[in-house]
Amino acid sequence: MLIDLLIEDPRWRDASLPALSEAAASATLAHLGLAPAAYEIALLACDDSRIAALNTAFRAKPAPTNVLSWPDQDLAAEDDGAAPSPPGADPHASDGALFLGDIAISYDTCAREAAEHAKPLSDHITHLIAHATLHLLGYDHIRDQDATLMEGLEVEILGKMGIANPY
Repeated sequence: MLIDLLIEDPRWRDASLPALSEAAASATLAHLGLAPAAYEIALLACDDSRIAALNTAFRAKPAPTNVLSWPDQDLAAEDDGAAPSPPGADPHASDGALFLGDIAISYDTCAREAAEHAKPLSDHITHLIAHATLHLLGYDHIRDQDATLMEGLEVEILGKMGIANPY
């Protein structure tokens, strides 16, 4: 399996997170021409309290957020608007899978945002996992050109999954 899931907040079980996260990450990798079976992602399904602690520790932002990601490798492109280089296989991995990194997602913030924007929670979760997977692959939205590239990819990926443009 692509997703190694740790559920800390039991509300995630009712949100179909295992299936949604596997589908979103797989669709993201496949869209970029990468074989999902060759990769692994660790996903922590938590609440606002836990993600606020992580956001404080890693980003010095003492507040909850919807999703955080920690890439295992720096794959970011050097040029504005350029796609990152795809990761290669790890010959040292016991199962041959390349570990892309860690994602944490907060139920409280995801549910609140979905309700505020009148979106199905499942669509919002799928979007956030695709978004975080792109971060693990070196995409970001710090510069305008990079944000345009990343958001365009998200819209394409979600469209293939039957989910409306989240922007």
